[in-house]
Amino acid sequence: MIVAKTHRRKRYHTNNRMFRSIREQIDTIFREDPAAKSVIEILLCYPGFHAILLHRLAHRLYRARVPLLPRVISQCGRFFTGIEIHPGARIGRRFFIDHGMGVVIGETTEIGDDVLLYQGVTLGGTGNEKGKRHPTLGNHVVVGTGAKILGGIRIGDNVKVGAGSVVVHPVPDNSTVVGIPGRVVRTRGDNGVLEHGTLPDPEGQAIEELAQRMNELEELVRQLRGERVEARSGRS
Repeated sequence: MIVAKTHRRKRYHTNNRMFRSIREQIDTIFREDPAAKSVIEILLCYPGFHAILLHRLAHRLYRARVPLLPRVISQCGRFFTGIEIHPGARIGRRFFIDHGMGVVIGETTEIGDDVLLYQGVTLGGTGNEKGKRHPTLGNHVVVGTGAKILGGIRIGDNVKVGAGSVVVHPVPDNSTVVGIPGRVVRTRGDNGVLEHGTLPDPEGQAIEELAQRMNELEELVRQLRGERVEARSGRS
């Protein structure tokens, strides 16, 4: 009798945690996506929501060393959502994948709390190395569309990665990273929203500076030519 009551109590707490996790995931989507209109819409039409729920199940089985089944669940999630998350990846709370098509998350990836990924993001490795070969993302990280974060590097808390960036080196806390390879272009003290349209463009700035320098040199050459012509006229 005591064993049965203990078993029922454990099952109750497990179910409670599961429903709290689902509720938290739904609240996260409402907070992050202004297009979300209802709970039913999220339950039926959000692939990122489906992918993370399947991953939670697959990860639990993976940690229990259940053979094959976690990978099968992962592949089913990939087939139905277009999002591939290895069962071994460790993902924190309130994780949200916006749209999600083409997202790939490797086996040894570690993701903190309140992380947002857009479509086409890859959290991958750089080769056939063993051990920790995928990135670690801190809390409150935003990774823009199509960005790639590769290797066993750490991306700090409150980091924003611009769309299309390729990050292969560690990034300190409170930074914004853009470019190929990714460069830290801004350090902040806040958790501001990642505004893709206002990110700095290091390459563009360098080209503008070169163009400005060229104009200055051309103006200097014109002045020198003018002085030479005047000198010749004076001698004649």
